[in-house]
Amino acid sequence: MNAPVNSRILTALLLASVFLMLAGCGPSEDPEPATRLAPPEETGVLKVATRNAATTYYLDREETPAGPEHDLVERFAEANGWEVEWTLQDSIAGVLQALEAGEVHLAAAGLTHLPSRDERFRRGPGHTDIVEQLVCHRDMRPLPRKIEEIAGVSIRVTAGSSYSERLLSLVNDHTGIRFEEDPRTTEILLARVAEKTLECTVADSNIVQVVRRHFPHLEVAMNLTSGARLGWYLAKGQDDLAAHAHDWMEGPQGEETLDTVEHRYYDYIDDFDFVDLRALNARIDERLPNYLDLFLLAEEQTGMPADLLAALAYQESHWDPRAVSPTGVRGIMMLTQNTAQSLGVANRLDPAAAIDGGARYLADRHERLPKEIPEPDRTYLALASYNIGRGHVLDARELARELGKNPDSWADMEEVLPLKADKRYYPQTRYGYARGYEPVHYVQRIRNYQDVIGAAVEISSSDEE
Repeated sequence: MNAPVNSRILTALLLASVFLMLAGCGPSEDPEPATRLAPPEETGVLKVATRNAATTYYLDREETPAGPEHDLVERFAEANGWEVEWTLQDSIAGVLQALEAGEVHLAAAGLTHLPSRDERFRRGPGHTDIVEQLVCHRDMRPLPRKIEEIAGVSIRVTAGSSYSERLLSLVNDHTGIRFEEDPRTTEILLARVAEKTLECTVADSNIVQVVRRHFPHLEVAMNLTSGARLGWYLAKGQDDLAAHAHDWMEGPQGEETLDTVEHRYYDYIDDFDFVDLRALNARIDERLPNYLDLFLLAEEQTGMPADLLAALAYQESHWDPRAVSPTGVRGIMMLTQNTAQSLGVANRLDPAAAIDGGARYLADRHERLPKEIPEPDRTYLALASYNIGRGHVLDARELARELGKNPDSWADMEEVLPLKADKRYYPQTRYGYARGYEPVHYVQRIRNYQDVIGAAVEISSSDEE
């Protein structure tokens, strides 16, 4: 029997995406001349078009704007003392129409740099390397693994996208390949493939990387390109702004921002594990509803986000309230006996008591860290402390300083923590040897789980409101 698509995650994805149908799939043949916008140097405002998606721009649980494109644009504008005025469009076609109509200075929406777009717009700096991938349901038999095997496969792609251009070139070179354009977003089309109402679609590899965790039955059949680059586009005539954007992106500030964006949104995502993610999505439906109210209550009482606590509990026990390890830790939050006693948790196998205690313990780890550590690094260090102990984290922070690393940066601490298992370093630390590589993987997996679980928590919170 085929595993059902996770209904909670599908609903969240549908809510997070834009559903308005476009009146047309592209610009008119004779577009009106673009209205000249006053440059941001004059107004102090950079006008930017984007679209809602996990790989571009979205609002997080605190309704704070986030996303790779958001962060890049905001840092670019901040470096120049400008405000950003965001315009959200329904689709890639809508983004490009807004740019062509002179409504915005810049389009930042996960756009592939293409010769056809270079003719219409001024190419801005590139920032992300991707490949375009044909994605089908893993139960499809036979899965097309070669270009010639695509003939006869039903393919639907986002209208006005680079995917249409790639498939059109294949149609011209191969017999029997056909595809349809669709006004809906790539994320929605991937969801339709997951629920088997659509055979296959095409998506950028970074989108597949993120969405596939929600829908583990998605299968990458093949890469359709050897490589492409995502980046910004500007309106024709915006040569000075384009040159300025290139200089920033390719300079030290841009490179540092790109590293930060990569680390925040992509680096932590594990290599795809079908069995693990299928189990997680199944347990979101089967087990999480039994404990979600407890996680939400713990968030109210401690300030630790419910989806983070749920991800932590899943990493610890897979939401099994009676879990017991050979070392004696037990319960849904896998508390040690000493930790439980210090928290006043009499029965670690009681999920209400254990979740409350685990949340208070994580909040304590978080509170004890120096105030100057920014988020989200502060939370990651608190999770590491939950896993390996506060003393070992303090040791690693001191070791980071000695090595010229930043102890407040999780990216740097990911490099330093494993040295707690290296005999060249741990003898000089106060708390000695520790399996310092474990908290690095521990935090990585919790971040990965949190992204998947977060949609279910969002739905529950919305339902209560």
